[in-house]
Amino acid sequence: MKNGLICFLLITGVAALSSGCGKKEDDDPAEKIYRVEGSISIDGQARTYLLNLPPGYYEGAGFSLVIAMHGGGGSATQFETSSLLTQKANAENFIVVYPEGVKSTGALGVRTWNAGTCCAFAVENNINDVKFITTLIDKLVADYKINAKKVYATGHSNGGMMSYRLACEASNKIAAIAPNGCTMVVTQPCNPARAVPVLHMHSVLDEHIPYTGGTGNGISGVYAPPLDSVFNVWSSKNTCTTTAQVVVNNSSYKFTRWTNCSNNTAIHYYLTQDGGHAWPGGLPGSANGDTPSQAINANNLLWDFFKQYQLP
Repeated sequence: MKNGLICFLLITGVAALSSGCGKKEDDDPAEKIYRVEGSISIDGQARTYLLNLPPGYYEGAGFSLVIAMHGGGGSATQFETSSLLTQKANAENFIVVYPEGVKSTGALGVRTWNAGTCCAFAVENNINDVKFITTLIDKLVADYKINAKKVYATGHSNGGMMSYRLACEASNKIAAIAPNGCTMVVTQPCNPARAVPVLHMHSVLDEHIPYTGGTGNGISGVYAPPLDSVFNVWSSKNTCTTTAQVVVNNSSYKFTRWTNCSNNTAIHYYLTQDGGHAWPGGLPGSANGDTPSQAINANNLLWDFFKQYQLP
């Protein structure tokens, strides 16, 4: 890693600052680094991220990488806190990185992703977030013990939309995606180079991005395509011969899947009856955020799903 990164050392549970971190080889036990706040330059702009290495990192190799993208107005630390994904990563021994959307120049400095038609500052300024994420993947694979075939993308709301855009434009680097509380808003035809496994999670009570489509009340009048149309696109792109098979349909949630797709991929769709615009099984995204669904646990579902797939 380049000097100048802000790194956090875990030494007997106490965080300390250091530099020159992220070596692939084993460091002295007292110098093992598990938390990194990093920055890379994309088109002359500093783009930031938070990286978490699991407790077994220095003893292992060939780790999976999960890219976790916050919603509009969120941040790396906010999404880490609300999703509880780091706890899952530490328990399951995978690496998780929380990249940050570009910050607006307004007084609030709201961070957003350019996922197509959404959202806000990132779209208005044509920010190349695909370039940011793909460059970040290359850097992390080079600097850490990551299996390049096992890189996955997930995200909430605007971050989930970004997952869909990555699946369309960077399927050579992303093995599978697991978006939540979002839809697909790409502006160019989605032409992935390969079939991409998709796990989508949503709530019927989500009024920010309604699963039936519409403008909702959370994305500044941007039209959100209905999820049925999104799954029609992906079942076609993945050439799934078994479509819209309802596996579970009870008072808590409905689970639909598309199978017999190219390269043994699948599409899984969980629609909960509880919760709202929040990360299932996590914490509210803000003080006024919706209560997360308790019918499903996003972290358990996405990790079980991701483990089934890798790039060819």
